[in-house]
Amino acid sequence: MIGRGKAEELAKTVKELGAEKVIFDNDLKPVQAYNLAKVLGVEAIDRFQLILEIFARRVTTKEAQLQVRLARLRYQLPRARESIRLARQGEQPGFMGLGRYEIDVFLEDMRRQIAHIRGELKEVREERLQHRSRRMERGQLTVALAGYTSAGKTTLFNLLASETKPTKLGLFTTLSPATRVVSFAGRNALLTDTVGFIDRLPILLVEAFNSTLEETIYADAVILVIDFNDSIDEIRRKLEASLSTIREIGAAAVPMVAALNKVDLLSSEEVPRKLEALGIMPIDPVVVSARTGFNLDELKRRIAGALGRYVEATFIVPEKPGVESLIHGLYEEADSVQTSQREGHVEVMLKAVPTKAERLRQRIEEAGGRLTGYKLLGGESE
Repeated sequence: MIGRGKAEELAKTVKELGAEKVIFDNDLKPVQAYNLAKVLGVEAIDRFQLILEIFARRVTTKEAQLQVRLARLRYQLPRARESIRLARQGEQPGFMGLGRYEIDVFLEDMRRQIAHIRGELKEVREERLQHRSRRMERGQLTVALAGYTSAGKTTLFNLLASETKPTKLGLFTTLSPATRVVSFAGRNALLTDTVGFIDRLPILLVEAFNSTLEETIYADAVILVIDFNDSIDEIRRKLEASLSTIREIGAAAVPMVAALNKVDLLSSEEVPRKLEALGIMPIDPVVVSARTGFNLDELKRRIAGALGRYVEATFIVPEKPGVESLIHGLYEEADSVQTSQREGHVEVMLKAVPTKAERLRQRIEEAGGRLTGYKLLGGESE
């Protein structure tokens, strides 16, 4: 990976700084990691192993823990034979300690573990697919928060959903999706916070964290959060990395709204200057602050527009046993409901996506109600 002279120079730096580990931005082969560790006196890891270590420290749910184990095993499997051979040559700091295993036994054990974890994940994903199918049948809209890691997605999620999810400085603080109902300018939708993107995200991790990324694939709209406090070059780099990942996971066709976040950290002179410097962006942006709530209403309005068309329907429902339960169900399922008492009946006006509005119409008519008004509106027309 580097020449002996450079390795010895690096070893001196490691000793001077008291470093515990050396991290290379590019991939390391087992023999490279082994030889470097012998010279440096500490473990040498590559970019993939660093990201995996961060993931392993941050996971909280059983599913995310399984995904980390799967990614680690899939990474180690093609390297295991060489790693074992090297480990038998002598110990090195932080090495995997594989020398005590027979090669074939160890490899077979790894394959069994991979198969077992995949089986467990399949069961979890089938259950989630059933939940998603029920949401789609009920016509529930979904919005996914996406963007480069540390862009402020979780802070924005907390603001929109009135939640208190932990937010910290650092990479990948969200590894397990959280979902809450949020009203976007009168359009109710399930908002999901997802894992942050990173440039050159290893494909093993893209696949391993499919559970969080697939919320973006199946969303009706995506809020792409961008750190507006970054330099122009950084904004462009992170935006391209995010859009590239979105294309890779198959979500490029999902309607998207860009939120230029952390505007509260900029002066009033910097905002127009940075907007002009960015020029034409692939997605028309909204300048916001997830910390102060600046421009939140405009962001909600834009998301409502991205969510597409909806129905505004008015009904007359006779007052009789069961009508209160019926109206209570409408409040739970429609985006919004307004009721007013009339002599002998209740007038109901509801807003919902077309599929859900049709199902609610059938339910109301089965209860003796009748449709008196119907409008198909665009998301931004409200």
